[in-house]
Amino acid sequence: MLQSISLEARVLETRKKGASKHEVSVARGRSNAAAEATLQTAQHPSQHAVLAYQCFVAPMSPLRLQRNSENRTRRLCSVRTKRRFGNTAQKTQRLEIRSTVPKSEQPAVGYKIVDALIESKVAELYPHFAQVDRRTAYHLGRILQTFRAHRLGTHHFASINGYGHGDIGRDTLDAIYADLFGTEAALVRAQFFSGTHAIASCLFGVLRPGDEMLSISGKPYDTLEEVVGLRPSANGAGGSLRDFGIEYRELELSAPHGNILDWDALAQGTCFSPKTRLCLIQRSRGYAWRPSISVKDIVRAARIIKSHRPDMIVFVDNCYGEFVEEFEPTNLSDDIDLMAGSLIKNPGGTLALGGGYVVGRAALVAAAANRLAAPGVHGGATYNLNRVNYQGLFLAPQMVGEALKGAMLVATTLLELGFEVSPMPPQFGGEAAHRTDIIQAVRLGAPELIVAFTRAVQKWSAVGAYVQPTAGATPGYEDQVIFADGTFMEGSTLELSADGPLREPYVVYAQGGTHWTHWIHVLREFGAVLDQQRHVKLG
Repeated sequence: MLQSISLEARVLETRKKGASKHEVSVARGRSNAAAEATLQTAQHPSQHAVLAYQCFVAPMSPLRLQRNSENRTRRLCSVRTKRRFGNTAQKTQRLEIRSTVPKSEQPAVGYKIVDALIESKVAELYPHFAQVDRRTAYHLGRILQTFRAHRLGTHHFASINGYGHGDIGRDTLDAIYADLFGTEAALVRAQFFSGTHAIASCLFGVLRPGDEMLSISGKPYDTLEEVVGLRPSANGAGGSLRDFGIEYRELELSAPHGNILDWDALAQGTCFSPKTRLCLIQRSRGYAWRPSISVKDIVRAARIIKSHRPDMIVFVDNCYGEFVEEFEPTNLSDDIDLMAGSLIKNPGGTLALGGGYVVGRAALVAAAANRLAAPGVHGGATYNLNRVNYQGLFLAPQMVGEALKGAMLVATTLLELGFEVSPMPPQFGGEAAHRTDIIQAVRLGAPELIVAFTRAVQKWSAVGAYVQPTAGATPGYEDQVIFADGTFMEGSTLELSADGPLREPYVVYAQGGTHWTHWIHVLREFGAVLDQQRHVKLG
């Protein structure tokens, strides 16, 4: 790509001078040599990153893109049409189409300063990007080995409709998930509406009236509140765990900032009652200002729980966490009995059209399957989705890796602009910078800034870039929430998205990005807005 940029500049310069085709060819050869020499001068990896940024990203500011587009449009659309009128001489007519982008859409001066900031941060992050790439290669290797072990072939892409009996593609995908997650069984189904639906199927499948569910990771994600019975169902029909006589308690997160598991209460066993049947651990932060829970801490908590109550069901909500760390919780501990997640998050690799998964002990996975369908009803048609589910799993490590790089860039840039971020940028090291999911939380502190950030994301999304997100009521959420998700698949936060509830402390949650450079456009846009609105003085 660097060669092509240098080459194009050299060739255009030569053509302007009226050179012959031979001279243009010579210029093309010289530009290739110059490009090679330029690459050789960048010996350090971080220099390569800055060089790449300068050549491919920094020059492509929205204002420059607009000007390039105008010039290209004029050049391509300026045509000469010849008209003959009897024996009269030929007349030439020049047609020109001008850009229709209004001047009000042109960016603020702050773009140039944000570009310089991003360029410096890219250089800092490059060694950490290399670590992410090594993790991506590791997970890709695991998936390919598992595909090979199960002799995955094109015959697995076929589907069975109707009842779905005997679908070898679906059954093999179940077996592959079980192997990857190190469990006895797996249930991967398009019939799960979402990750919340998969989690609810597990809870209703294994809990019975009189049982108690204990969340040891504090308040659960907003969409689980109606499932548990913390607030009435939006449609008034009921059907929560509480309606069926299943009680719920939660263990508050511990000091100093209410952001870690209460290890003392777990070690003493005082948090468990005789009725406690299931302990929920939510790996991701949800809409809370706290760190997500690492695989190491999940495994430690499960071990402590089982030391007090070997019969306790330890259940992990794994949404947003797949392929981020080296292992999943179930790979490292037999004390974790059940785990669930969504296919339109990490494991779907941006290709899955919907669905969710459940992995764990065979009896408990079967109980969740009975709740999804009905006792005695097995299978489930796959609606010709087997191929995209396999291919999405194949792509998942790469997509997760790019999302992690983008999250690091968001954290590093916005911290420099004065905002609190969680996790911290990787340069800081330690637990505060540890990443166990793809979510980057940024404490913006004002509702108008959440709106501005989500609109910047939407403006630079592939789909619906003309839409301006507005906060409103959303099924499953108590507060007004604003979403920016110009994705090809609705709800596919792994593509590029940002969202947040309009409530204190006004935190926006950014995630996804099929390539980390996608976030450069968003950050440039948001930085210019900050400068324009005088929230942050750039320069």
